[in-house]
Formats: sequence, structure tokens, C-alpha cells
Amino acid sequence: MLSVPAIFYRPKGREEDSDAAREKFQVPESDHLTYLNVYQQWKRNGYSSSWCVDHFIHNKAMRKVREVRQQLKEIMDQQKMDLISCGNDWDVVRKCICSAYFHQAARLKGIGEYVNTRTGMPCHLHPTSSLFGMGYNPDYIVYHELIMTSKEYMQCVTAVDAQWLAELGPMFYSIKDSSKSRHDRKKQALEEMTVMEDEMKRAEELIKARKEHQEKQALSVRKPQISTPGREEPTTPRRTPAKFGL
Repeated sequence: MLSVPAIFYRPKGREEDSDAAREKFQVPESDHLTYLNVYQQWKRNGYSSSWCVDHFIHNKAMRKVREVRQQLKEIMDQQKMDLISCGNDWDVVRKCICSAYFHQAARLKGIGEYVNTRTGMPCHLHPTSSLFGMGYNPDYIVYHELIMTSKEYMQCVTAVDAQWLAELGPMFYSIKDSSKSRHDRKKQALEEMTVMEDEMKRAEELIKARKEHQEKQALSVRKPQISTPGREEPTTPRRTPAKFGL
């Protein structure tokens, strides 16, 4: 649906009828799912051209969508991949979309205003989006592309879970533990630092003790061993006999 021109059209003089027909297909949490809903409804109506005309949908674009889907199915058949439907569990589709667009995620900043989670660039919901004016704004979304007009509008948006972003894009996102207060997190960080310093200190002491032991062993090896009869320790006499007057 994203590889073809816009499937909806608004003929002059019938803009309100076109918008009303479009609202019937909208899935509140996702523009991607809205497109999926349009395709499924068209399929249930036997890929009818008159149905497209009645609902202000480009029949030529929908036929192209069907061709693209057939090409993808043939690729799956060549790779011997099973075609399994998620049924009515469309959260699976949203998570799949998140896995592809996690680098184009935005978080809620104000009413209808988002900022890119990586760059901080302001982004806005387009008035034609299913999420626009639905009563509440999800905290995190992913989008297909940005349209630069009077504002930076996001085209084709889907609401996602923050957990999905951390799971599918760990190189960009991580989950912060909000159950602890700032004081508790600071205290925990100090405790972890103290433990780390103690471990480093013990490691330094151990290295120092090993070094001293190795030096003692080296000295004992280099010391000459002279054996004198009648003495238990291998050493020379302390002085010469007294009878020599010395």
C-alpha cells in the first residue's frame, strides 16, 4: 500500500463525502492498519471497481497493490515460507511495523506535537492521519516519512509500545526504571561505585602481594649457597679462630 500512489481521492465539490467514506476505514491506532483494512474490505467485495468508486478509492492503485502482494507471495513460495495470517490480532502487525521503523520513532511532547526520539526534531500529525483528533495521543509512534510543508508532518503513522522500541532497537533505546525516586537511584549508584572501588582495591593488593612474593623468590634463587662442615645452615664462619690473634 505504501509503494503505490495515494489510494484515496477527494473530487472537487464532494470533499465532505470523500472524508466521510475515508473515516469508515480508519483504525484509530494506525494508518498502516487503515490501509490494511481498506485492502481486506476490497477483497471481501470481490476486488470490485464499482466498490472503489463508491468509496472514493483509486481502483488502478488498488490493482497495483494486488500485483505487489502477489509478487511478495511468490517470493515467499520460492523461499518455502509459510503464509500464516495473524487473524484479528493486529498488534502483531503493529509490532512488525515497529521492527522496520524503530529508527523513525517519535515521542509525545504536547497536544498533537511529537519530537523525534533520536534527533529531537519536532513532528506533527497530519490532519488526514487516523490518529489525528481521535481523542488522545499515544506516547510513542513510528512513521513512514516526513512531509515538509508549513510544518514537519508525519505521513502514515502507527502507535507503538515503548517496550517494543527497547526490544527491537536496543542500539537506540533503553528502558529507565521509573519505580525508584531520584534519591534512590543516586544512592544505588553510590553503593555500586563503592563496591567497585573496594574490588579494585582488593585486586591491587593482591597484585602487590604476588609481586612481592615473586621478588623474594627471585632473591633466594640468586643468593649463593656455601656449605661449611659442622654447621647446620649453609653459610661461612662468622670470623676466623682467635688463636691467630685476629
